[in-house]
Amino acid sequence: MRSHPSDDVHLLRHVQLRAFAYFEHETNPANGLVIDKTAADWPASIAATGLALTCYPVAVENGWLSEQAAIDRTLATLRFFMGSTQGPEPDATGHHGFYYHFLDLHSGRRAWQCELSSVDSAFLFAGMFAAAAYFTADTPEQREIRELADALYRRADWQWLQADTGTIGHGWRPETGFIPFRWEGFDEALLMYALALGSPTHALPASAYAAWASTYEWKHCYDLDYLYCGPLFTHQLSHAWIDFRGLRDDFMRTKGIDYAENSRRATLIQQRYAIANPLGFKGYGENAWGITASDGPGPAVRRIDGVERRFYDYEGRGAPFGLDDGTLAPWAVIASLPFAPELVLPTIHHFVHGLQLHDRHRYGFRCTFNQTWDGASDSSCGWVSPWHYGLNLGPIVLMIENYLSGKVWQLMRNCPHIGAGLRRAGFSGGWL
Repeated sequence: MRSHPSDDVHLLRHVQLRAFAYFEHETNPANGLVIDKTAADWPASIAATGLALTCYPVAVENGWLSEQAAIDRTLATLRFFMGSTQGPEPDATGHHGFYYHFLDLHSGRRAWQCELSSVDSAFLFAGMFAAAAYFTADTPEQREIRELADALYRRADWQWLQADTGTIGHGWRPETGFIPFRWEGFDEALLMYALALGSPTHALPASAYAAWASTYEWKHCYDLDYLYCGPLFTHQLSHAWIDFRGLRDDFMRTKGIDYAENSRRATLIQQRYAIANPLGFKGYGENAWGITASDGPGPAVRRIDGVERRFYDYEGRGAPFGLDDGTLAPWAVIASLPFAPELVLPTIHHFVHGLQLHDRHRYGFRCTFNQTWDGASDSSCGWVSPWHYGLNLGPIVLMIENYLSGKVWQLMRNCPHIGAGLRRAGFSGGWL
């Protein structure tokens, strides 16, 4: 473990434990599925389930969960996916080795006529590999974890999801076929492309990664140059599993940085945008930033202090060029901890102690808050989302751990398929 001030470690472990409690209590023990958010009758999310599988080793290492309990939860999850219905039927769990974004928490079948999701399936596979890398003992249960994780990944047919542009499609619906959108432009798909290129059964060629990288946007913001994507989470989510420090592909070699440094720059730009506060939202500043895809107080239009403000609900907020309605996401700040701790730690203290956004809620930070919103139920910090989301709380657990111990990054270095995918994409250096 790195040397960190004891007060910071205590605070971070406190925040981390609260966030992990979501996965402890919002999981169906029969099938391992994790609810997407804490709303009544809400379905499970395969991305949240992948995050849970990655959080269990962290919980064991910190004494929050026994090893046997973690094994039981992991096996319940992997056995469910191995036995679940795969096929073109509209109420299946998946097709071609991929899974629907949302699943009924109890039956495990498709919910809401949602899409078969390429990127959310990738987060699920990453969680399976984290479990396989952690449970390495020569026992029947731990061998089964490793065998199931490998088998489930091997049946994902990445070639089926490749679009005619060479990039990976967003997904598929049985009613209408392939979704017309592609994973193009830099975003959270970095991990997914590594998994797609590393498959031992249905791998995409290196040209698929090159096709994706050819759509990147390199921008100058404030006094920094970086690979642009507006929502902050896109610069973080792949890094929850893969340590990109020192790793460079062809694109980053031409820029002289790596993706970790790029995420640091994205974090710095978010803070500078909040300090500049060009739209004049309440509360923005040096220790109040974090604009990302998130829940919000809208849809609504309100006149506040003589200014007509439009507020949105769940949208892909971003900065400095994205949608901004004054809504900030504490979890997205914490997920930048390994990149810019000198910015993140004071902001966490402000959110916890100054605005008291953490301890009053069961799992710590809710999704978002908006101090500009007028007439909200929470007088100290404006509107606060009523929900906790698994996709928000998982990165809190993992990125705090990566900052304090590097444990998740160390585990994932033992996944040969990720290493193979990164090399096929042209990465070298760092732990490779």
